[in-house]
Amino acid sequence: MKIDFIPYFKKYEEISSTADELFLRVQKDFPECVKCEVKCEDCCHALFDLSLIEAIYINHQFYEKFKDKEKEQLLEKSNRADRKIYQIKRKAYQDKESGKNEVDILVEMAAERVRCPLLNSEGLCDLYEYRPITCRLYGLPTAIGGIGHTCGRSGFVEGQQYPTVNLDMIQKRLYEISAEFVSRINSKFVKMAEMLVPLSMAILTEYDENYLGIKEDDPKKQG
Repeated sequence: MKIDFIPYFKKYEEISSTADELFLRVQKDFPECVKCEVKCEDCCHALFDLSLIEAIYINHQFYEKFKDKEKEQLLEKSNRADRKIYQIKRKAYQDKESGKNEVDILVEMAAERVRCPLLNSEGLCDLYEYRPITCRLYGLPTAIGGIGHTCGRSGFVEGQQYPTVNLDMIQKRLYEISAEFVSRINSKFVKMAEMLVPLSMAILTEYDENYLGIKEDDPKKQG
């Protein structure tokens, strides 16, 4: 079965384009608050996960762009980042099992710093054009699960009213696209659309038919 990712990639790109428009709008209205600039690496050390469709999209663009030695070097960087993220998530899981408050765990995880494997030695993103939506919105006031967040380097003042991006709505739409994709390929992993992975794992994963759990149509049901 040949997998046609294009329709789902287009839907994903619509969301990423909207994210870019939101960023530019807030930046124009609050230029003194949005302090993002070239070689600012704060967002490049943030810990966050990708939805299935975003992970596959970035994986596809990564392997389209990078070949040979450059690809191998980036894969090694991804391996190192992924090992560190695993340790952080393992500790968070152990804390939750021991009864620690979930909000406190999330706050602690948000404070963790892991260098993105796509951040190069010049302080630039090697896959900037196809960077995740979270990266596109970093620097703006955001909210997820009712908890607000703003980049510590921004000029947004706590307690004042600013346009805030509802990340829950964006994640809901990404999940819907992922679920549509999983249904279309007839995956045996019916809950695959719920999966979230860090960028490092998205790069390292081979999203082939075996991984996606694609089931062939039953010939007995045809004809």
